[in-house]
Amino acid sequence: MAVEGEDLAADREFDQASRWAAIVESSADAIIGWTLDGIVTSWNGGAERMYGYAAGEVVGHSVSVLVLPDRIDQFEAVLDRLRRGEQVSFYEIKALRKDGTIIDVSMTISPIRDPGGAVAGASSVARDMTELNRAEAERHALERQLQEAERLETLGQLAGGVAHDFNNLLAAIMSYAGFVVDESADRPGVRADAEQIQAAAQRAAALTRQLLIFSRREVTQPEALDLNVVMADISDLLSTSVGSHIDLRIDPAAGLGAIMADRGQVGQVLLNLAVNARDAMPGGGTLTIGTSAADLDGGYTRLHPGARPGRYVQLTVSDKGVGMSAEVAARIFEPFFTTKPLGRGTGLGLSTLHGIVTQAGGSVTVESEEGAGTTFRIYFPAVGTPAAASAGTAPAAREPAATILVVDDEPAVLAVTSRILRRKGYATLEAGTYEKALSLASSQDFQLLLTDSVMPGMTGATLAERVTELRPGVPVLHMSGYCAETLSPERIHDGELAFIQKPFTAEALVDKVSAALSRTGAGGVSVVDGGEQGGVRADQGGVLQGE
Repeated sequence: MAVEGEDLAADREFDQASRWAAIVESSADAIIGWTLDGIVTSWNGGAERMYGYAAGEVVGHSVSVLVLPDRIDQFEAVLDRLRRGEQVSFYEIKALRKDGTIIDVSMTISPIRDPGGAVAGASSVARDMTELNRAEAERHALERQLQEAERLETLGQLAGGVAHDFNNLLAAIMSYAGFVVDESADRPGVRADAEQIQAAAQRAAALTRQLLIFSRREVTQPEALDLNVVMADISDLLSTSVGSHIDLRIDPAAGLGAIMADRGQVGQVLLNLAVNARDAMPGGGTLTIGTSAADLDGGYTRLHPGARPGRYVQLTVSDKGVGMSAEVAARIFEPFFTTKPLGRGTGLGLSTLHGIVTQAGGSVTVESEEGAGTTFRIYFPAVGTPAAASAGTAPAAREPAATILVVDDEPAVLAVTSRILRRKGYATLEAGTYEKALSLASSQDFQLLLTDSVMPGMTGATLAERVTELRPGVPVLHMSGYCAETLSPERIHDGELAFIQKPFTAEALVDKVSAALSRTGAGGVSVVDGGEQGGVRADQGGVLQGE
């Protein structure tokens, strides 16, 4: 009987050992047994999958085959600790696979003791953390991108609001200065002072326009463009701008297709980046501007809010200059942020670039390292075949003078706009509130409504609807300092809605008024907007000035 009991006990021990062996073998973790000299004694299926070695390739050989060459000293220190009976844990360590790739591993190494308590060997349990770490890094990157997008969006809203109010002030300053210029021909000192006021206000208007571009409230004239052609057209300007000490290399790729963007703004993007690169290489260097086709997948678009998967035309601008720290690179698209010395820049160049690219449906990334240069990658959505440049249209013929209902809640703008129109022979009705405008519309005769687009209590678009209900067919022109969401850039671009932005020239205002009056009875409503869509092109009139 004693023999039978011993046999049963032995059977139970065998069954338990078999179960443990099966558990170890089936584990997804890499479980390895080794001697105190680091020689592998056992190697489970998890280790084979994780490290790429079959058991027969490593059993009897040193486990150091998994250790990176620069970590051998650390491995020897682990062996010393195991011999002293210590457990060693690594939250994360790098390990080397058979194919040479490096993986992130979480590992615990424990001493194995014999029945007498002496340390006889070691076992390690490791888990591959590579994919988890990659996913975590992607999540953190996405969070940073979302925070950056939200921060830039908030700054854009602030910039648009400031530009709206500031443009109203500039409209009055520049127009009244224009009146002084016109009326002081016999007083050259006064005239010169007024011209200086005009010049300073024009510079302020240019800065305001950059704010509008950043906030994506710039009215653009997008067309199908060949980016290579745009680069070629301004290559001489780029070369002149960067100087002879910069080796400028233009590297266009063939078969890109077209992008839908404003030609002038794309040129501005190229010029901004070229000038920035020049300033980053004061001692000279190489600036490379190239194009290529790109297919952006979900991996990219997840990390760049607003971007969509699809075909893109990539513009790459790369320099070998001083580069930027990560802290600086994270802020370069903020308006008024600059690392240049006082007086060397406004800090609006790259924020303007960001607004242009975003408004065109694209995205921009920057790669930079201090002392190693900077690379900007700009992605424009690819469209069809580039169209020929649109031919310019002749200005509309002037219509006979008419009565215009002018509506603006800013008294100075209301007064100066009416004055400009009266000096051109138009009669005006003036309203500083929408209530007065509706009252005049119901009781007075007029041929045109000229209204601000952003007013307390009612938008210009809503006022236009109310007025045209009272007077069907009357043309409507809107003016404002930035782009209101109530107006459609597409309709403006298609010519269905005419457009102008504060501050504008007197000549541009009169031209737009005349064009709108000429459409009376044409079955549509003509809208002249002063900035609701943000920004003003030079050919649309830059500043409101007196005649």
